[in-house]
Amino acid sequence: MGVRKRQMAERLKEEKSKIAFAKLNNCPTSPRKMRLVADIIRGKKVEDALSILKFSSKEAAGRLEKLVLSAIANWQAKNEDSDVVEAGLIIKEIRVDGGTMLKRLRPAPQGRAHRIRKRSNHVTLVLGESKMLKDN
Repeated sequence: MGVRKRQMAERLKEEKSKIAFAKLNNCPTSPRKMRLVADIIRGKKVEDALSILKFSSKEAAGRLEKLVLSAIANWQAKNEDSDVVEAGLIIKEIRVDGGTMLKRLRPAPQGRAHRIRKRSNHVTLVLGESKMLKDN
């Protein structure tokens, strides 16, 4: 391995140690409803996001709260010597994609049937350390 390639690999490894992610697959909530809650917490500090999710009345908030806690646990597994509060973790990225769709039939008048699509979603959450706290 060349010198530049090794330096690049070490730099990428260092950057990856500062982030942690968690995924939630096939969550039985429509992506549109999940994105409403995800947009609220995008870019916030982890403590603020958890308090917002805890007191939100949306069903998706409970699922996202559990996902944020999972991402924090993943970050702590990587950085055992660091503290979550001192690191100033923020939600760098939260992405809600469409998942599988269950197709059902609902009876309609005059012998017809309407198709019901029960949607699900995939959520990817990336936590990172805040740059502002490191500069100070």
